[in-house]
Amino acid sequence: MARPIFKAVSRTQGNNQAVKDGTVKPRSFDFDWEEVPVLVKAFRRMVRGLEFDISEMALTTYICAREHGVRFTALPIFLVRGFHHAAIFRNTKAGITHPKDLEGRKVGVNRGYTVTTGVWARGILQDEYGVDLSKVTWVLSGDEHVADYRPPANVVPLQEGQTLEEMLEIGELAGAVGAIDHPALEPMIPDPLDAGLEALKTRGVYPINHLIVVRDDVLRANPQVAAETFEAFAESKRLYLEKLRAGEIAEPTAIDRLHLRVMEAMDDPLPYGVEPSRKVLEQLIGHALAQGIIIRPVEVESLFAESTLGLTG
Repeated sequence: MARPIFKAVSRTQGNNQAVKDGTVKPRSFDFDWEEVPVLVKAFRRMVRGLEFDISEMALTTYICAREHGVRFTALPIFLVRGFHHAAIFRNTKAGITHPKDLEGRKVGVNRGYTVTTGVWARGILQDEYGVDLSKVTWVLSGDEHVADYRPPANVVPLQEGQTLEEMLEIGELAGAVGAIDHPALEPMIPDPLDAGLEALKTRGVYPINHLIVVRDDVLRANPQVAAETFEAFAESKRLYLEKLRAGEIAEPTAIDRLHLRVMEAMDDPLPYGVEPSRKVLEQLIGHALAQGIIIRPVEVESLFAESTLGLTG
């Protein structure tokens, strides 16, 4: 009998290289990988059209989509983690010297309000610098992947004909969150990577950005897919970490270098599984509730395929 083939998308990087190139295969099925150069476009295609059987997905987008009834389920394969202090900028033309100065002002947001980097960055402003997020007007440069989502009243789109760059230039925006390139912007937090590593060492804050989701109909018809996908990605990560620890990666990327820095604080820079990541998942859910990304509390276990709840890798 021919092995089932499932259409899948995930951006290639060290920890999934072996599963992408076929070095590691699931026991009973195969992946048919589609390359989507701009990964966020794959997220939108999955959220709005369920175009893939298996897809990498931003964590906050997933939680928001689930609340709005999108029929897919996550696997605790946390492909991308990082620190987001570097995603917070102040406008040098707006008289901002401290994060609290953002209160009562407008702050630009790259793309949508539910972008995971923005959620973590606003969490930093709140938890580490005491910023009352409700006193900031968040100005969006794009819309949300989840079309039915409605943001809080202090979240507004750009007015027609406006750009974030023009608003920054005239000082109308006090700062920005996310990847926005403008000469008036400079990092709000000095030495942001060190600040992120300190948050990891002292408070266990190691943000998750991306995981894997599987369409619910695929899981119903092929229940083995969840655990086998987890096992394949975990083995791919193991091979990557062996090379990373041995210094066998000839041209380390910025992601590889970040993982090496994280390994100074913890042995595994990419822990997979619910239990090793429970605290971080609960933090993200808390931020999502506080920021109006979701309106109902959610239990960590309910987000993941049941057959993967006890798996670690």
